[in-house]
Amino acid sequence: MKSIIKITITLCALFALLNVQMPAQETIFDKEKLTAQDMSNHIQSLSEIVAKSVVQIFVTSYEPRLQTGQLQITKVRGTGSGVIVDPNGYIVTNLHVVRGAVKIKIIIQKEPNKNLNLSSILKPVGDMVEGKIVGVDQETDLAIIKIDGANYPYLLFGDSDELNPGQLVFAYGSPLGLRNTVTMGVVSSVARQLTPESPMIYIQTDASINPGNSGGPLVNMRGEVVGISTLIYSQSGGSEGIGFAAPSNIVKRIYEQIRLYGRVKRGTIGVNAQTITPYLAEGLSITQTWGVIVSDVYPGGTAYRAGLKPGDIILTLDGKIMENGRQFRVNLYGRVEGDKVKLEVLRGIKRLTINVEVMDIKESSQSFVNMVDFENHLIPNLGILGLELNDELLSLLPPVRTKNGVLVAALVGKVSSWEGDLRTGDIIISVNNVPMYDFESLKKYTDEMSTGHICVVHVERAGQYKYVTLEID
Repeated sequence: MKSIIKITITLCALFALLNVQMPAQETIFDKEKLTAQDMSNHIQSLSEIVAKSVVQIFVTSYEPRLQTGQLQITKVRGTGSGVIVDPNGYIVTNLHVVRGAVKIKIIIQKEPNKNLNLSSILKPVGDMVEGKIVGVDQETDLAIIKIDGANYPYLLFGDSDELNPGQLVFAYGSPLGLRNTVTMGVVSSVARQLTPESPMIYIQTDASINPGNSGGPLVNMRGEVVGISTLIYSQSGGSEGIGFAAPSNIVKRIYEQIRLYGRVKRGTIGVNAQTITPYLAEGLSITQTWGVIVSDVYPGGTAYRAGLKPGDIILTLDGKIMENGRQFRVNLYGRVEGDKVKLEVLRGIKRLTINVEVMDIKESSQSFVNMVDFENHLIPNLGILGLELNDELLSLLPPVRTKNGVLVAALVGKVSSWEGDLRTGDIIISVNNVPMYDFESLKKYTDEMSTGHICVVHVERAGQYKYVTLEID
């Protein structure tokens, strides 16, 4: 039986609920009425086939830990899930599953030998193979892994835009290390933005998701991947029915770009565009309490050259009304370098039309982990390995605005975060408004911080200045 499946049920009322429409010739039930047993059989068949493409991921990494009053580097092992999406061994998972990994092992389900009469309810564990990271995307928390070999069972991407609240979905993976687990639930919401201004949205589901499910597929009744399980909201640490999955249409685009380019290409015009809120409108004396306002124009960017200014309100992009900052950024992401966009802008009481050329967001695809060592480059209170900026390092980076500071080369520990997290490739400019010109000043300053200290890190990220608020653990 093929691993790419389209299993259907002919109960019209059920399909109206599930928003599934399938060709009559692919129907596996000829009955006009569907029994509970038929439904159970369908889900069982679905699970047996989908599970062949779901993998368990084991990661070895290192973290700084305080033991007996001394800082030590400790080997840490973690586990997560993934799904094979190409017969040549390409696997989609979450970036946080493999972040900081020095070794990745994958367990793939092993087909039983048909010549053996195996009867135990405990099935073979499977085959363990080595995995290598092809590319990652920090904005969407996604990573692509490759394993050697071919003819692996795999799943197709479904269309996440077709999902509706109430539609049945299934989460597969290894929650708490328990392999080959499937849970069932419904789509609770199709577009959750977890933090203001975040360009990423998630599918919310009550299908039980727990630690270890991360990176596993959320599938529809056709066995198509409609999401990648990413995180949960929980007061207890376990599933409380509020889980989130990256939509498949976003995942598919990230996967395809990493396959083609080794990184994700996104269009930009070199501005920071924020959503206008009632508070922001009141404080800036703006009559319009919704829409998009420009808060920063990057020097040397195409918007800067076209004459866009901070404070401009963007009314439309190529004739489409811009309702919020996320919509504006996402509508630029799909444009390629050299494209032209037409903006209708409100500046004071004047309406202007400004044509702007699209640029490529120049995020570094360079891995700096091989340039650091734990003994000499560790900044424990920030949970990072840092490299001091110099001419050699700057030559490896895309154009940056900062010439002095510390590059985040790798993340080696989890630090409590209030507003966002540090990312690989960030350049640390200051901490609590104290300039950090070199590695030694950053290490000395942060080493003197005690547990519970609030640490506001000013960074340059992809040409944009941001504040990241952390709490020292």
